[in-house]
Amino acid sequence: MVESKVFPRRKGFYVRMKLFPHKNCRAQEKSFFIRYYKWLLWVSLSLYFFTSYYISHNHESHGTSDRMPRTHLSNSKSFPSRALIESSNTTFLRQVQQNQGLLEEVKVFVYDLPPQYNVEWLSNERCSNHLFASEVAIHRALLNSDYRTFDPLEADFFFVPVYVSCNFSTVNGFPAIGHARSLISSAVSHISSHYSFWNRTNGSDHVFVASHDFASCFHTMEHVAIADGVPSFLKNSIILQTFGVKYKHPCQDVEHVVIPPYISPDSIQNTLERSPVTGRRDIFAFFRGKMEVNPKNVSGRFYSKKVRTMIWRKFNGDRRFYLQRHRFPGYQSEIARSVFCLCPLGWAPWSPRLVESVALGCVPVIIADGIRLPFPSAVNWPEISLTVAEKDIGKLGTILDHVAASNLTTIQKNLWDQRNGRALLFHNQVEDGDATWQVIRALSEKLDRSYRRSRVSKE
Repeated sequence: MVESKVFPRRKGFYVRMKLFPHKNCRAQEKSFFIRYYKWLLWVSLSLYFFTSYYISHNHESHGTSDRMPRTHLSNSKSFPSRALIESSNTTFLRQVQQNQGLLEEVKVFVYDLPPQYNVEWLSNERCSNHLFASEVAIHRALLNSDYRTFDPLEADFFFVPVYVSCNFSTVNGFPAIGHARSLISSAVSHISSHYSFWNRTNGSDHVFVASHDFASCFHTMEHVAIADGVPSFLKNSIILQTFGVKYKHPCQDVEHVVIPPYISPDSIQNTLERSPVTGRRDIFAFFRGKMEVNPKNVSGRFYSKKVRTMIWRKFNGDRRFYLQRHRFPGYQSEIARSVFCLCPLGWAPWSPRLVESVALGCVPVIIADGIRLPFPSAVNWPEISLTVAEKDIGKLGTILDHVAASNLTTIQKNLWDQRNGRALLFHNQVEDGDATWQVIRALSEKLDRSYRRSRVSKE
């Protein structure tokens, strides 16, 4: 009994002793580990140099411009929003600095006209807030701008601040512009008799704002506007106007810049604070505005070329479409909840919905054949909007469904770039990239009209 218990214990002890190296084996074991470590070090260094070469070579083959996006992508795993925002802001600031260098030498002289031409109209609060109020906003921004010069001899351009859109009808509340031609003509007579700068160029370096339906033709009905044309005293000047089309039209038969209609930046900001652009959008297709059941106006003309009436008749009962014909104070909140915002023509092709849709992140669906959109160098309209031909109104539902199922995400990503909304909004002071800044940029491309520049070049 004793041997059977002791023997297994001694045998196990013997086996364990064989596993541990004795004195003669220690040298062999040491030699083995040295060889092993050398082999491991060689493999590690080989992998390191091979990987370094591969990464370096791969980056060089793609150019240096590819390095930054790769870095941001790798970091985005931990901080996606911060990396994207910092990258976007850095790019934007770099572009602003480059463009600022091009614009910093542009100088604008703002005429100090008698108050009956402008500030007296501000007694009505609507004057500075309605959709035609860009004439007020641009004036205010230039007065506080670094682009303004108080020395007319240094000026490239001369801004004539006349508010013609603040005479609101007591019947329907809409701006009445029947007095526009006579008021502007009077202003031209004033500056030409008190200053020498209009007469030396016949007004070619003078800038006016015409923010109404058919711009410098100064009439809300197209057939009358076409018949009247641009007043002869403005034919040589530069007009900042909301109206623009891609085909020949008498109301753009003048040097001009297409600008957006006025939307209050404060109202946009207040809406975005409650409903950010990346928030929930539970309305598929939205429109609120004038939609005549019978499109023929009392004038005998068809409003919106029947387009709005066709939308109402075709899609009013369609659950995908949220169509409303009456005003609503929370109108912008509905835009912020919508995926697609319909922007059909009214009497004129342009619409304030274009600005509101872009600023609030709703894909604008432009239904106005031949329209020319504002600031295409700043806003890449084809990448952030849809254009539907007037004749294809009946297919609108199918078109929107197709976009929603295919490239909607890409369009929204492009649209939600804050630079788009910024370029379409006027502020009381010029901000880098905003609508007044875009106006200055457009004027910088017309410096051949600058009397001062042409005189310097001749000398």
